[in-house]
Amino acid sequence: MFSYKIDENIELRLLEHGHAEQLFQLTNQSRESLREWLPWLDFTWTVADSRSFISGTLQQFSRNDGFQAGIWYKGELAGVIGLHGINWSNKSTSIGYWLGTGFEGKGLMTKACRAVVDYCFNELELNRIEIRTATENVKSAAIPQRLGFKQEGRLQQAEWLYDKFVDHYVFGLVKEDQQ
Repeated sequence: MFSYKIDENIELRLLEHGHAEQLFQLTNQSRESLREWLPWLDFTWTVADSRSFISGTLQQFSRNDGFQAGIWYKGELAGVIGLHGINWSNKSTSIGYWLGTGFEGKGLMTKACRAVVDYCFNELELNRIEIRTATENVKSAAIPQRLGFKQEGRLQQAEWLYDKFVDHYVFGLVKEDQQ
C-alpha cells in the first residue's frame, strides 16, 4: 500500500475501507467550507458514500492509474490528496486536494503537494503535472505557485459548481523545472 512520511507530524497513506467513518466525519464537519469549491459534496451524505468513494480509489490504485491518499496530521485525518488518473503515454497527471476545517494554515497541503510531486517525478517517472484551481480560490492557487508551477492559462467556464460555472487556472510543472 502507498504510504509516504513527510515529517514527524505529517504522513500520506492510501485511503482504505477502515477510514470511511473518519473520512465522512471530516467531510461532514467541513461541508460548508468545502462546498464553496468542490462539486461532489452533495453526493456525500453517509458513511456508505465515503466507503464507496474509497472503493473507487482502491480500484484506481490497483489499475496503476493513480491514488487517493489521506493526509494524516498528528495521527488525525486532515484531508485528501491524489491523482486524477495517469496518462502513461504522455507521462502526465494532475493533482487534486482538499483539507478539512481546522487544518488550514499549517502548511500541510503545500508539504503534501510537494511530496506528491516528488513521488510523481522520481518514483512514477512522470514528466508533467497539472493542478487546476477555480480562479477565485486564492488559497488553493497559492499552493502550485509556491511549488514553482507555471500558470499556463485560464479555462473559461471549466466547471459547474452547484449553480454557476467557474473559470479555472491551469498550473503546470515539468520535471526539468522542478525546484
